[in-house]
Amino acid sequence: MTDERKTMGGLRMDGGRSMAKGWNGTDSVSAEVMIVTMESIEEYLLWLKGEERAQNTIQKYSRDLRNLLRWLESRPLTKILTTEWKESLQTGYAATSVNSMLAAANGFFKWMGWRDLSLKFLKIQRKVFCDKKKELDEEDYKKLIAAAENLGKKRLALLIETLCGLGLRVSEVKYITVAAARTGQAEIRMKGKVRTVMIPSKLSRKLLKYAKKNKIESGEIFITRSGKGLSRSQIWREMKRLSEVAGVDPEKVFPHNLRHLFARTYYNIYADISKLADVLGHSSVETTRLYLISSGEEHARQLEKLGLVS
Repeated sequence: MTDERKTMGGLRMDGGRSMAKGWNGTDSVSAEVMIVTMESIEEYLLWLKGEERAQNTIQKYSRDLRNLLRWLESRPLTKILTTEWKESLQTGYAATSVNSMLAAANGFFKWMGWRDLSLKFLKIQRKVFCDKKKELDEEDYKKLIAAAENLGKKRLALLIETLCGLGLRVSEVKYITVAAARTGQAEIRMKGKVRTVMIPSKLSRKLLKYAKKNKIESGEIFITRSGKGLSRSQIWREMKRLSEVAGVDPEKVFPHNLRHLFARTYYNIYADISKLADVLGHSSVETTRLYLISSGEEHARQLEKLGLVS
């Protein structure tokens, strides 16, 4: 927050708070008025940037706080209003989305000094199964690779293999460079953390062969014709178009699902969730557990193998 104070209509505005003047001219907190403004939101977002929060996080918080600002319609904040806002979110968003919006609001409230407005998160029972329609399996993965190869889309085929083979986030593709392929390891810098991702020799050879053929001597390997790195939206669109040709449900085909497939495959072989959390760059094993949720069909097959029913 800045120390700049504004005066409006006899009230002194201090960091989003209004203090009424007492009878003797001194400040008295007879009625604290808490108003959300676009200016205070922008200041908060700048503070987040200074704290080195991820750009995607800042953009997400910006959308959520603007949502709150529009909903308030210039009304001063009260505990009752924040609770009503929370209830309104539950009619249009999934519980996980509601909680992410509440996290954005709570962070802003804390920064403004409005701790009494903090909202409780929705309690969500841990998911046991995932929707089969959204579970990308190994057969789907191979279909996507084959379809890309058949269409002559070498870059897309190699990109899918790299995302899945290393368990990368789509935002981490830029760290797959010629130098990384040569050394067999990439240094990923995301969310204020640094982790080393090992690149298998077979994938390294593929990456270097692709780079040589496309005259990419240094820097990022996955680039556009103009030499710029591929954007998240571009990768997403190319994968969606490919799903139709490959005969794979488009709902299953998006970059992050490749990361989930990597996690399930790794765990099925090594059964080491702590190591998997390190490989994926998760701070908490609880986050990694979410990646290992499989469909009810897989669970049913596991029950059959128990042999407990004659």
